[in-house]
This record gives sequence, C-alpha cells and structure tokens, in this order.
Amino acid sequence: MGVAWPLAARAQQSSMPVIGFLSSRSSAESANHLHAFRQGLREAGYVEGQNVASEYRWANGKYDQLPNLASELVLRSVDVIAAAGGNVTALAASEVAKSTPLAFIVGDDPVKLGLVKSLNRPGGNATGVSIFTSELGPKRLEILNEILPKASKMGLLINPAYPGSATDVAAVQALARKIGVTVLVLNASNEQEIDTIFAALPDQRVNALLVFADALFVSRRDQLVALSARHAIPTLYDLRDFVVAGGLMSYGTNLADAYRQLGIYVGKILSGQKPADLPVQQAVKFEFVINLKTAKALGLEIPPNLLALADQVIE
Repeated sequence: MGVAWPLAARAQQSSMPVIGFLSSRSSAESANHLHAFRQGLREAGYVEGQNVASEYRWANGKYDQLPNLASELVLRSVDVIAAAGGNVTALAASEVAKSTPLAFIVGDDPVKLGLVKSLNRPGGNATGVSIFTSELGPKRLEILNEILPKASKMGLLINPAYPGSATDVAAVQALARKIGVTVLVLNASNEQEIDTIFAALPDQRVNALLVFADALFVSRRDQLVALSARHAIPTLYDLRDFVVAGGLMSYGTNLADAYRQLGIYVGKILSGQKPADLPVQQAVKFEFVINLKTAKALGLEIPPNLLALADQVIE
C-alpha cells in the first residue's frame, strides 16, 4: 500500500495539462507577478497541482538563453507556453512554437512585432497582452522635467540587446528636443556595465536618469536603486517594485494586472479556446508611485499636483 499512493499521484499528474512558463526575468524578483498569474489561472478555473501542472524556465536577464529554453518547453510537449518578461521572450517563443499555443506579455504592438495578424483577430497560434511600455518613455521624461525644470541633461539607461530599444530612444529624444533637454543614451547589457555607467555620471553632469523597461534592469533592481542613492541621481523607473525597494519614482503599466490577464488567457486556451480567436488585450491600468523618503534624501520637493496624481506615495 505504501507504493500505491505515489504511483497514483504520478498517474494523476501526468494526465494534467502542462503550462510552459518562459521568462527573461528571474524567479526571485517575479514572485508577486507569478502570484497574479496564478490568480488569473484560478479565475479561469485552473489551480497548479490540482488540475494543471507547470514547467518553469527563467533566463535571468540573459536573452541569448531564451531560444534554448523555449525549445526545451516545445520538446516537453507543453499544452501552452506563457511568455513573460517582454518582447524578447515572446519573439523567442514564437520562433520555435510553431504549433504550440502561445500567450504573451509584450511591451510593443504585437502586430508590428509580427506575433499576430491583428489585435482583434490574431489569426495564428499566439495571443496575449500588450502593455505598450515603449509609448510611456516620453511621459516619464515629462514627469522628471516637471520635478527638475532646470535640468539640462538627463540620462536614458537602456539595454541595447532589447528589441525595439532604438524606437523607444527616438520617442524620448523627440520630446527632449521640444522641451530643450539633452538626453544622453547609456547602454548597459550586464551588471558591470551598470556600475561603470553610474561611476561616470558625475563627470558627464547628468541631472537625472530614466531607466527603461528591461528584464536585466528588473533583475538588477537593488543594484540600480543603491547606485542611484550613492550618486544622488534622481531616477525614474518603469515598475513600482523599484520604488518599494527605495527608488524615487515609477510610472508604468500595472504589471501585476497584466500577469493576471495572461493567466486568464492561458486558462481559456487550456479550456479549448483558440489563440487565433482571442483578441489581444491592451493594458488599461497604469500607476504612478513616489517615494517621499527618497525624495527628501535627494533634497527634492515633489510638486503638489504630482503628489495628487500619484497612485501610491511611500513615506
């Protein structure tokens, strides 16, 4: 009898559908968003370990590993791939998952990325959620300019390995020219380059910094927040996680809600709905978060109108 139960449990698990979860990020800093993803699954009728199993693959900010990780999931014959962590993950998955259903979260227009034929009728084996992070860069520059109206030079930290980074930079530079601000593009593809960039900021007389959405930067969240504090550089991020960790401000999509929507779509696909018929969801929840303690440490006065607009003020 002692052997019968484990065998039965394994047999039950093997009959479950399997989700292949692929991310350019790391498991440690994705805990909150995984919770939201599982909440979405539950809303669609699926609970891990009860009626669905999951295979997780994490690239930890190393984009070159994504194609192999995606291939592993396809070879595992998962029932659906959930691609999180930005455009680079979805593109890697779509290259190898030609017939496996794919649900994604991307930061750009998935039609332009070639992932779907249209937002309303994706038409292939992929659908998901677009959070349009690339369109928020100019808005972040506006916020920094309002807090630091006398700033003449701002840094823009990007990972050049991230697809679409050139387009994102162009959008910010276009606004910068209109408001008379110089934007210095700073390229970093690993933690050593991040250290080097911050060390050079004083000599370059950069007044503030914008950190663009990127899995590498999310995985190096504590490093970025610590360096911004050490060099007294007012920094605006894309995710509230940075501000909770001590960063100054963030403006971006409510990523937890996007992960919840991803979970719902994965559940719908498992229930038999085709990605081709599921319209791409567009993010509708945005959040502006301010850390007043960090602002005071930097000697910054946050304008009352911005405080009133904030979704969360950390004191």
